[in-house]
Amino acid sequence: MNLRSAQWYAGQDRNAYIHRAWMRRGVPGEAFDGRPQIAIANTASDLTPCNAHLTEVAASVRNGVYEAGGIPLELPVVSLGETQVRPTAMLWRNMAAMATEEMLRANPIDGVVLLGGCDKTIPSLLMAAASVDLPAVVVPGGPMLTGTFRGAPLGCGTDVWKLSEEVRAGSLTQEDFTRSESSMIRSRGHCNTMGTASTMALVAEALGTVVPGVAGTPAPDSRLLEAAHDTGRLAVEMVSADRRPGGFLNKASFHNAIVALAAIGGSTNAVVHLLAIAGRLGVELSLDDFDRIGSRVPVLVDLQPAGRFLMDDFHRAGGLLAVLREVRDLLDENALTVTGKPLVDYLDDAPIWDPEVIRIRSAPLVPEGGIAVLRGNLAPDGAVIKPAAASPHLLRHRGRALVFDSIEDFHARIDDPDLDVDADSVLVLRGCGPKGYPGMPEVSNMPLPKKLLAQGVRDMVRVCDGRMSGTAYGTVVLHVAPEAAAGGPLALLRTGDIVSLDVGARRIDAEVPAEEWEARTPDEATVTAYASPRRGWERLYVDHVLQADTGADLDFLVGSSGSEVSRESH
Repeated sequence: MNLRSAQWYAGQDRNAYIHRAWMRRGVPGEAFDGRPQIAIANTASDLTPCNAHLTEVAASVRNGVYEAGGIPLELPVVSLGETQVRPTAMLWRNMAAMATEEMLRANPIDGVVLLGGCDKTIPSLLMAAASVDLPAVVVPGGPMLTGTFRGAPLGCGTDVWKLSEEVRAGSLTQEDFTRSESSMIRSRGHCNTMGTASTMALVAEALGTVVPGVAGTPAPDSRLLEAAHDTGRLAVEMVSADRRPGGFLNKASFHNAIVALAAIGGSTNAVVHLLAIAGRLGVELSLDDFDRIGSRVPVLVDLQPAGRFLMDDFHRAGGLLAVLREVRDLLDENALTVTGKPLVDYLDDAPIWDPEVIRIRSAPLVPEGGIAVLRGNLAPDGAVIKPAAASPHLLRHRGRALVFDSIEDFHARIDDPDLDVDADSVLVLRGCGPKGYPGMPEVSNMPLPKKLLAQGVRDMVRVCDGRMSGTAYGTVVLHVAPEAAAGGPLALLRTGDIVSLDVGARRIDAEVPAEEWEARTPDEATVTAYASPRRGWERLYVDHVLQADTGADLDFLVGSSGSEVSRESH
């Protein structure tokens, strides 16, 4: 076995001596003599509360690596707490990926186990692994257990939006809203809804980067630690077999990930993450692939925000493999996994144990619920909508635009009792794309005007160049590309213009004469609201970030660069 780490440890010269000597801190003497060095890239952090338990998971990985004859090396990497960091975790996804890639390349590492959970951690780890192209396998941290409030289960994230709107509508007291906080988060783990964290764990398994059957295991479940141990053993095997992401992740893998995304009713955020991962690998994946492959796939998982149940119910009911067995004919049977075997090989013994939670193919939750890709004069490069989370009566709609130039503008005006808005209006928020904010925040599911909430309105058409939480719901057109700050036509829209949405026809348009549209320029207030950082990461990000339709990665990070070793410094 020709180990990459031997470039550090083999030989008797001064450099090899230094590398070995500084690592001899209790490890066996033969640790540097042909034993695979396995990094455990750990995103555990007290400030990423959904990932705080990953140090315990890392201990089980460590045991598995040792058992298989490898040397485990824990490597803390950049961790992004979705609920904590400001202005938005997405601003640093690419930085986290770049930092992890560079640390894996710079260190004497032969393979890596990737520990993630919270929304941006699994995408950033997979982007890094794709770029450095060392044997890599993911252990998802798992969802939290279900808490209850007022005798009913709480969906983490989804019920935050619902309860907060009840407060604004006057149907829930502020005291009860505050009381629900301690019920929302019952245990360790990430959101228990089909938000971005759950989605990316499951999609990572469908992609082939997680041991089949592991994603979705609840964080407090002892079987997660068992799986972590087995994954540590597998990492050593992957090094021996030279099984790298670039060798088994291909267009077929992404095809299966898109099918899975649709069947589970997953988060729209998976679109930008999968596009970015594919970009790192050099796999040709486009926004249209999500519509072509996934838009007609039935949603089989009755889970919040599109349905009723939560992630521990999903795991109990059979998990992802049970879902994929129902749509097996839609999968590409040639796609391989980290085990070296095809994904479809794991579907023979994957029954549905609760058909209320995981529907059979003939009785879906939504007959066609995958991500729909829209185009038109408001989104020439595309926008997305999640029909399963939308109101059916709004999927074809015309209404007057009510335009907001920034989040601050929105918050300042949305609850004004004199705001000229009705239930048919289309709320438009711009300046929230990758460049404009910067970082493409989760603000597209705009809270509805207070006066309409009081009238019983609970959904409206909303259009934005930003993102929304995977736990959110509503008729929201998002990821509009190009964004306003990149010269997209959303910058030209004016309050009062008629916006036409037709999801069936895959259109989103402003009913403005072409000659008038071409003559318009953005208002000063619109341009002034765009981000204009002068230094640091934000400046680098704004100068180099790509648009949502290609994954919002940095232009100089697209394409795999391999696991070459940095120049020696001794």
